[in-house]
Amino acid sequence: MNIRSGHIPGNQTTGSSLDIYTDHFGLTERPFSLVPDPSFLYWSASHQRAFTMLEYGILTRAPITLITGEVGSGKTTLVHHLLKSVDQDVRIGLVSNAHGDRGELLRWVLMSLGQPAPFDATYVDLFAEFQTYLIEQYSLGRRVILIFDEAQNLSTESLEELRMFTNINSNKDELLQLVLVGQPELLDMIRHPKMRQFAQRVASSFHLHSMDSKTVRKYIGHRLSVAGAKRNMFSRAATDLIYEMTGGVPRLVNQLCDLSMVYAFTRGNKSVVGHTVQKVLDDGAFFATYLPARESEQPS
Repeated sequence: MNIRSGHIPGNQTTGSSLDIYTDHFGLTERPFSLVPDPSFLYWSASHQRAFTMLEYGILTRAPITLITGEVGSGKTTLVHHLLKSVDQDVRIGLVSNAHGDRGELLRWVLMSLGQPAPFDATYVDLFAEFQTYLIEQYSLGRRVILIFDEAQNLSTESLEELRMFTNINSNKDELLQLVLVGQPELLDMIRHPKMRQFAQRVASSFHLHSMDSKTVRKYIGHRLSVAGAKRNMFSRAATDLIYEMTGGVPRLVNQLCDLSMVYAFTRGNKSVVGHTVQKVLDDGAFFATYLPARESEQPS
């Protein structure tokens, strides 16, 4: 298959390489982009429960809320949806892929809140700046929530430092809440006996499971509808094969669906059938080196 200058074999053309098949299928945009987009969020039973626990943690002012799930399960999309729905009296700092020692962690935190974090500042200076900010926000009637995405990359020392942050809270005054979002290994870290003090402060948690076959079919139809489709152009055989090869992980489903639509487009087809998906697989175009053990949610 050769794609250049907007030209596709089979006399199929498109005005832009980014609109590779949208006009052909009557869509307004690509329905299966790999970029997290809250507007495409499909509320499966598992995603509904995960978001409920996120909201519960925030509304009840839980010291630490924990959301875990496999790579590509939709955790970051839920976080982005949360960012759009919080009240104005909440200040949120989003930290992704934080690393380094405790001083570096504080710099990541301060920068996420739009606060100065000079490189020549000592740990004591940074902590004083952080504590002052929390107190100022509290005096204005605001809460501060720190969200750590990809939190499985934090070291145990960094997690312990986060636990110490919650000590700033006193009595009934919650100045700070933490939300940790990460892959399943984050659970293993927190369940370690050395982390029992941290675990005791986790007041709200949920593990986001992959989708079952029925949910995958609804998920595909939903994303197509949001992108302007008048019908679900994926056959039952195609969706069943997509589920089988992706384990119901949303990001992998998106990837295989996107490639399958490209293949259907190059052949001038208006539907994606099982043979189309199989051709993608046979050509090695779908590159998934890792699939999690099946842990799909049960139909609700």
